[in-house]
Amino acid sequence: MESNEEKLQRLEFYQEILLTVMNNAYPFYALIINNELSKSEVEDIYLLCTKLNNELKKQKEEGFVTFLPLLTHFVGMLNYKLEPHETIDALYEQNIYRDLMAELKKIIRNP
Repeated sequence: MESNEEKLQRLEFYQEILLTVMNNAYPFYALIINNELSKSEVEDIYLLCTKLNNELKKQKEEGFVTFLPLLTHFVGMLNYKLEPHETIDALYEQNIYRDLMAELKKIIRNP
């Protein structure tokens, strides 16, 4: 019979395999797991992105052409466990808040 420790080791191994697969298909979810974010911390990221996405839409309607303050806000409010560039890329690749992330990526490329 398998001991609890052996079961845990097996599950950890399976998790490693799943993370390898997820890195390609779901990079943001992989970041969440790799950086051990809690559900609350992830919800905070979604709230931040929703707020900034709404602000982006508003600013575009008002004719703004530069969105550096949105990037500054994102970086300043992003969970300390996450690296901003990596997070922006992961969200973009996973098609989460894609328009916002595309604008943030533009700013990073052309400050």
